[in-house]
Amino acid sequence: MISKETIQKNLKNCLDDTTFLKLPGFRKDKVRNTYDLGDSLIFITTDRQSAFDRILASIPFKGQVLNQVSAFWFENTADIVKNHVIKIPDPNVTIGKKCKVFPVEFVMRAYLTGATDTSAWTQYTKGIRDFCGNILPDGMTKNQKFKEPILTPTTKSEAHDESISSAKIVDKGLIDKKTWERLEKIVFALFNRGTEIAARNGLILVDTKYELGTDDKGEIRLIDEIHTPDSSRYWIKETFESRIAEGKEPENIDKEFLRLWFKEHCDPYKDKILPPAPDELVIELSHRYIRLFEMITGQEFSVDDTQSVKDRLEKNLDAYLK
Repeated sequence: MISKETIQKNLKNCLDDTTFLKLPGFRKDKVRNTYDLGDSLIFITTDRQSAFDRILASIPFKGQVLNQVSAFWFENTADIVKNHVIKIPDPNVTIGKKCKVFPVEFVMRAYLTGATDTSAWTQYTKGIRDFCGNILPDGMTKNQKFKEPILTPTTKSEAHDESISSAKIVDKGLIDKKTWERLEKIVFALFNRGTEIAARNGLILVDTKYELGTDDKGEIRLIDEIHTPDSSRYWIKETFESRIAEGKEPENIDKEFLRLWFKEHCDPYKDKILPPAPDELVIELSHRYIRLFEMITGQEFSVDDTQSVKDRLEKNLDAYLK
């Protein structure tokens, strides 16, 4: 595994901007930058760290981890649903088939947890028991497992995602009933597959989100990312029960600890300027991303830091586009 010293040396070798690329149809999202090639899209996963609908920091190698973890999961779920992947020409890049995106995100949850204002646990502590059409019983405790995983969809928004029930999605005409039922089966199957593979590798897949769309032939395809540390929460399986028994938070391998740091040091929803994330936290988060990649894939994470990420990216994209 790459050492923390190597990560520290690459604190300034992060990909947080791709405007140096002279490509058409540029769009900047929280973490990904996208370019439109007509019938396909170039998805570049940057090293930007997003939470609370804001950018908190740049994390070395994060973009590579996210892109390559997604590649692993796309390959290992292709029997459940087709995906958008055409080619992966660079560690940070996926060339994807252009799809018409369904106007909701499919959020799957297996545990009552979270720290954000929209998390299941925060809502539960406010007395909410009807969570996107899922009726939760009284008396649950933080980090408790649901009897069965639940689907808690959100509407897609540029500003802030809004929770919505399956019934309202159909009633409002966002997705027709027949298609919605197919989509529900797909996301539950994806979550079950993710849970099984994660468990074999010593991890608990706590919650995640999926995005789906239809291609030019009307076929449903999984798009965006899948089971990455940005779209998912993972806990360490081996220590989960003992830590809960001791009244501690589960040992995690995601960005939750960074979220908690910002909540302790500022109001990340209201403060105009946020304090910079300490180097030690940035290095630790990078290390966790890399650890997750290796646990999930069973492969050693490798990087080429003999050149800047930007130079490598530009070279690989030039070769693909020729």
